[in-house]
Amino acid sequence: MISREVLSYKDELIQLRRDFHMYPEVGFELHRTSQKVAEYLESVGLEVKRNVAQTGVVALLKGAKPGKTIMLRADMDALTLQELNNVPYKSKIDGVMHACGHDGHTAMLLVAAKILKAHQSELSGNVKFLFQPSEEKFPPGGALPMIEEGVLKNPDVDYAFGVHLWSQLDCGKIGIRSGALMAAADEFQIILKGKGGHGAQPHYCKDPVIAAAELVMALQTIVSRKIDPFESVVVTVGKVQAGSAFNIIPETAILQGTVRTLSENSRNLVKESIKRITQGVCMAHELDFEIDHKDGTAVLVNDEKLTDYVRKIAEGIFGKENVVEVPPTMGGEDMSFFLKEVPGVFYFIGASNSQKGLERSHHSPYFDIDEDSLLVGTQMHVSLVLSMLGGKNDYISKGC
Repeated sequence: MISREVLSYKDELIQLRRDFHMYPEVGFELHRTSQKVAEYLESVGLEVKRNVAQTGVVALLKGAKPGKTIMLRADMDALTLQELNNVPYKSKIDGVMHACGHDGHTAMLLVAAKILKAHQSELSGNVKFLFQPSEEKFPPGGALPMIEEGVLKNPDVDYAFGVHLWSQLDCGKIGIRSGALMAAADEFQIILKGKGGHGAQPHYCKDPVIAAAELVMALQTIVSRKIDPFESVVVTVGKVQAGSAFNIIPETAILQGTVRTLSENSRNLVKESIKRITQGVCMAHELDFEIDHKDGTAVLVNDEKLTDYVRKIAEGIFGKENVVEVPPTMGGEDMSFFLKEVPGVFYFIGASNSQKGLERSHHSPYFDIDEDSLLVGTQMHVSLVLSMLGGKNDYISKGC
């Protein structure tokens, strides 16, 4: 059940979310967004640091007594996508849209900060509110540069938590999972270098197109023949580029793709296999090659004890029937880098509602959320902090 205190902020939550939705910004260019975030936090009375990792914002709430430090994180960036929804709060920026819920993430954390400030005297410990740029554009993404600039220090963060509004769950549901929740998301490019010539005289050439076709098929054997069937791995070639005319064998062919894995062992195995298979195909066709393999987000791993703790809080508020165990997703999320540094939990807030016609997937030009989900996420932020730092349980004293 949503508390009266959180419920009283419903209009403010919706107003904030719609403002961010109408004026979306991408990557690190979040100048309007970060200014609005910082001004809101300052008006609440928090210590605010601007321009972290260019346009990130970090606010600190010091409790009345010493204790652990909890970090709550929200991402703020939008996508380069033309919104097709016909709503009063439709994006006013051509070709840019909040199609992944980050407008809602930002609004929820702002209001949670305001509510928790009112409970400052009850807290034993600190809360860092972290507003991150460039979650969508990786590399480099916003998490790593924020870590490099010391957001986990002064005071040192003990636990980190984040949420994602989730179109695959109904509003009112919370999705959670211990261990690996989201995949490492890597990118690769392979350039095959042959010898071009006339299409009518292939025997004088070294054809990279034939090799590219063979390589696309060969790479699919990595998952089917090298990976344990119970391990989730995706190898996708999404782009093949070669040639300029129907009767010319080109000098080069380029393949680009993505690799998604849920363990470091699989991640390394796939990387090695791509190189080995490419070498074999190129040797057979007498080609040279270059491989550029870019590591993206890490595997996002939720701490087991903290996950159980968050689950119990959610069940206490919303009932066991509304807290579901979700399967891992092969999407990437750079919250993973924070969770590599400190234990924590990333979990999903249901945001769809078929009765309201709100069930389109993330990154769709028709994506939208049931705004009642903003209350759920805000309630979880507030309840988690008050439970851990408010002296209402013995979780931290047990040394978990």
